[in-house]
Amino acid sequence: MSSSELAISVRGLTKRFGKTEVVSQVSIDMPKGQVWGFLGPNGSGKTTTIRMICGLLKPSEGQGECLGLDILRDSEKIKLQTGYMTQKFSFWEDLTIKENLDFVARMYHLANRSELVDNTLKNLGLFHRKNQLAGALSGGWKQRLALAAVTMHKPKLLLLDEPTAGVDPQARREFWREIHTLANHGMTVLVSTHYMDEAERCDSIVYLANGKLITQGSVAQVTKGSQLVTYRADEPNVRAISEALNQEDGVEFAAFFGSAIHVSGTNQALLNQVLQSPPYNQLTWHQVKPSLEDVFISLMTRSGLDLRQH
Repeated sequence: MSSSELAISVRGLTKRFGKTEVVSQVSIDMPKGQVWGFLGPNGSGKTTTIRMICGLLKPSEGQGECLGLDILRDSEKIKLQTGYMTQKFSFWEDLTIKENLDFVARMYHLANRSELVDNTLKNLGLFHRKNQLAGALSGGWKQRLALAAVTMHKPKLLLLDEPTAGVDPQARREFWREIHTLANHGMTVLVSTHYMDEAERCDSIVYLANGKLITQGSVAQVTKGSQLVTYRADEPNVRAISEALNQEDGVEFAAFFGSAIHVSGTNQALLNQVLQSPPYNQLTWHQVKPSLEDVFISLMTRSGLDLRQH
C-alpha cells in the first residue's frame, strides 16, 4: 500500500518517562477511511501511543507520518486536522450547549460560526435545548455533544479514548452508527476501547500489552493468528471446575460465562486429553470458534499479566 493511501504510518515508536519505558518499538500502517480499535489492559500504552501518533506527545524514539505530515516536525499541523475525544467529558458543564459549541468554533476560527453552531445543534436534536447547561445532560447526550464538538472543524483523523465508558447500550449503539457514518465519508477513526463488542465493529484492531504491540489485523486475522482452540460446556455448576481446569497442563485458561465455561489452549491434542479425563469427561464439550474475548484473555495470559488485576 502506498504512503498516499495511509492515514498513519509509524515505525519504532518508543516513549520513556525517566527510566520507565511505557511504549516500545510500536509500528503501525493504518489506511485512510478505516476504523481501528486499540485494545489492551490498563497501563498497556494505548493512550500514550495515540498521543504520539497525533503529535500531542513527542516520542523518545521512532518516526513516521500522520495524515502525510511528519509526527516530529509537523505536530501542530497534525493537531489542526485531528479531533480528540477523551474518556471524561472535557467540555464546560457550567456553559450552555450552544456556548460550548460556539467556543469550539471560535477556537478553530471556523467561518459562518453562528450558522454552523445552529446547524450542529439541529443535527444533534438539541436545538430546542441549546440554552441548557451542558452539565445537566445525560451521559449519552454529553457523548453526542462531545463528538459533535470535536468534529465541527471536519478533521481528517478522529481519536477516541474510551469514548463510551459509562453510557447505556442504546447510546453506545447510536454512537457507533455515527462513527461509521463519519468513516464512510472519508474520516479515519482510531478508538481505544475495553469493550469486545466495540472492537468487533472496527475494520482492524491493534493489541498492546506491557507497552509492546502484540498483534494487529482484522478480528478474523487476529483470532486465526492466535491459534487458539476453544471448547464450551453449558451445564449447571460448571463454575466449580474452572479453578481445577486452570491448573491442568494444556489448558491456557478456563473462563466462566454465565452458565457456560470456555476452555482454551493451543495444543488441541493435549486439551482433548484433559477434557476426556475424569471429572471433566462428565460434561458435554463442544468445540466453538474462539470469541474475541477468549483471544483477548489468551493474549493477556501470554503477556504474563495477572488477569485478576484487570
